[in-house]
Amino acid sequence: MREPALVIMAAGMGSRYGGLKQIDPVDEQGQIIIDYSIYDAVRAGFKKIVFIIKKQNEKDFRDAIGSRIETHVDVRYVFQELDKIPEGFQVLEGRVKPWGTGHAILCCKDVLDGPFMVINADDYYGRSAFASMYDFLTNHEDDSRYRYAMMGYILENTLTENGYVARGVCRADKDGYLTDITERTHIEKQNGRVVYTEDEGQSFTELAPDSLVSMNMWGFSGSILKELESGFPAFLRQGLAENPLKCEYFLPSVVSSLIEAGKATVSVLRSADRWYGVTYKEDKAVVTAAVRMMKEKGLYPENLWN
Repeated sequence: MREPALVIMAAGMGSRYGGLKQIDPVDEQGQIIIDYSIYDAVRAGFKKIVFIIKKQNEKDFRDAIGSRIETHVDVRYVFQELDKIPEGFQVLEGRVKPWGTGHAILCCKDVLDGPFMVINADDYYGRSAFASMYDFLTNHEDDSRYRYAMMGYILENTLTENGYVARGVCRADKDGYLTDITERTHIEKQNGRVVYTEDEGQSFTELAPDSLVSMNMWGFSGSILKELESGFPAFLRQGLAENPLKCEYFLPSVVSSLIEAGKATVSVLRSADRWYGVTYKEDKAVVTAAVRMMKEKGLYPENLWN
């Protein structure tokens, strides 16, 4: 089996955060959240890192993180751009939103040749998650079905006090396989409850705080790339007709379709770790304090790459 790679999705514009949050330092050494994810990944055994970014941000990313880690791991850059769509389709004037996580991974098809793990650039996942996913990817292969994995987190461990978040709400069967995942793009705390809305706040539905959710930490074989590619035209036909400026090709939706069709299983690996992320500028102080505390406990050195 080929060595698994780590794919980091970092093409989001950070609109709610107010800047390019993926390269905003979270400690006094100037290190960013991605530094900690890659450090944990390298300790787990990963040797190849693929950044999905926008072409316009390439220099910033190379300066902020690439130059630090390129002597430790193989680093590649992939560009997620709006015009990376099949022939026969056009981007409607006024569209600035990326095509979503499914499209982001599809953009990696020319640099991935084996199993890989996927994470967000602006989320801290906890060191044990990388070890668990590396172990899965190096010990499972496709057979009569695709064999994928997802790291599941407890919903209340993944919320911010400063606004809303998007999460994939999951259910697993008694054998630990994912049965379905529903993308909720607006989940927030409200008067001591956890709720979501699908109509821009006109109504809210309560969610159990201990619900299992996806933080976009996935483990895939290369088979997901051909599935993403084959399903993208159908998504575009429908999405451009119904919501041309904001439709997104969600990776969890594609995975759900493969589960329903009996083509894939997704093993749910569970993490009890606390999530940290910078969805909003106000979140940064929380992340910085958490990083400082973990260093004091000896989980990380002051400078990760010395």
